[in-house]
Amino acid sequence: MPEITATGWFHTAVGIIAILSGAYSLWTYREITLESKPGQVYLATTLVTAATALAIYQFGSFGVAHGLAVLTLAALLVGYVASITTLFGDWSRYLRAVSWTSTLFFHSLPAVTDALMRLPVGSPVVTSINDPLLVNCYRVLMVVLVIGLTAQLRWVRGQ
Repeated sequence: MPEITATGWFHTAVGIIAILSGAYSLWTYREITLESKPGQVYLATTLVTAATALAIYQFGSFGVAHGLAVLTLAALLVGYVASITTLFGDWSRYLRAVSWTSTLFFHSLPAVTDALMRLPVGSPVVTSINDPLLVNCYRVLMVVLVIGLTAQLRWVRGQ
């Protein structure tokens, strides 16, 4: 993989803060909201992470990570609109939960990919995007997302 640029290091550092604050918010509050400090940190750092991802072109063209960044920005927007308006009626809180929790999944895919394809330095765990270990990591993340969203939406319904 190409060396990490200054923008890449900034993107990675902010992304780590986003993942940690998002996980903390979900663990502590069972949802990501504008009302909690961890939720605010998560949403702000996620916005910065997605925006900087659009400026990173390791392989010279628009790629899957850029698509995830666009999906993240769209999910942030939908969740924000659901948070501050009544546009979606009774579905607003559900839509916000799905939108913002999904962004954590969108963060996780490139994070796992980069970590396994770069570490340990000089002898990475995987060398191909098609490596079975990496594909299985994606599957596990998808299962965690589905289980997590199911539990979260049940909790929201009970509120």
